[in-house]
Amino acid sequence: MAKAEIRSPLPGTFYRRPAPDQPEFKADGADVAEGDTIGLVEVMKSFHEVPAEVSGKAITFLVEDAEPVTAGQVIAEVEA
Repeated sequence: MAKAEIRSPLPGTFYRRPAPDQPEFKADGADVAEGDTIGLVEVMKSFHEVPAEVSGKAITFLVEDAEPVTAGQVIAEVEA
């Protein structure tokens, strides 16, 4: 199986959950479907959803919650 990369669409801060008291969109090892939201990127108090562009198994996050990211940075991989 090939690994597919999910990249940040914007520079900002990556969040794995919709709010601090909410569960993660996807946990490490979870399956994802194309279009599933896997996180948010915050830019100047505006939040942008990060969708999975492919379906796959066993998502692996390469970025921690609340970590800064750059545009195009790989934030997760899935087995496609």
